[in-house]
Amino acid sequence: MKFKIVADASCDMPKEYMEKFDITIIPIEVMFGDQLYPEGLETKEFYKKVEETGIIPKTAMPNTYKFENVYKDYVNKEDVFVITIVISMEMSQTKIQAQMAAENLGMKNVFIEESASTTVGQGAIIGELCRFIDKCQDIEKIKEEFYRLRESVRIYAVIDDLKYLKQSGRLSSTSAFVGNILGVKPIISIRDGKVMTIAKCKGAQKAENFILEKIENMDTNHPFYVFHSDMPEGMERLKEKAKPYLGENQEVITAQIGCVVGSHVGPTCYGFGYFEKETK
Repeated sequence: MKFKIVADASCDMPKEYMEKFDITIIPIEVMFGDQLYPEGLETKEFYKKVEETGIIPKTAMPNTYKFENVYKDYVNKEDVFVITIVISMEMSQTKIQAQMAAENLGMKNVFIEESASTTVGQGAIIGELCRFIDKCQDIEKIKEEFYRLRESVRIYAVIDDLKYLKQSGRLSSTSAFVGNILGVKPIISIRDGKVMTIAKCKGAQKAENFILEKIENMDTNHPFYVFHSDMPEGMERLKEKAKPYLGENQEVITAQIGCVVGSHVGPTCYGFGYFEKETK
């Protein structure tokens, strides 16, 4: 049995992972003012455009047709099973579009589920699930492993500059101005499928120390994921600080937030993701 992995473009993971596991990414539209990019933008080009224009763009979820266009080559093939993992339903109705595509095609050999996450959280779930599939071909056990991974993934990030949250409508102009003057750094996380501000710290050092305290219950059998939107120096600083928390042979994976989630957090976001140990 061959397993085909499909994800939407809100998922962020290293390109070598996508190539290694033959992951198909459904593109998401990005709109810079009146300019529409139906296939999204490459990450480097996206952040360059944000810097040059000062615009935080908008995104639109992939429609049913885009999923049908991918699914049509695999419909009810006996030797292929399609696994589709998409952004949290709290953030987008993408899962419904994928389900409608499968229904329109009469497709039975497919599993469609939301990640209850996005960006590197979604990418981490998919990456670890692909590793599991390499060892196990049982569809029901693969589904069980997906739900286990979804339950245990954790994402924490620092927003270094509040102006992008202001431009995206997630923060008032007054709060952004005062926050930047005082050096306030919001800490965001994903809980129950929602992006939430869990704290506000004064200065990057306090913000980084705050989130590092969260990884005491990390399962070191899984990789540690560090990421950034367009702030590699913040990511590298955090990566160095995290070393005492890591297992002796624990893999560290770096990733960059792409154009979809970058449209919401801007270019000054950095953080990490990991999987928690199971509680007994």
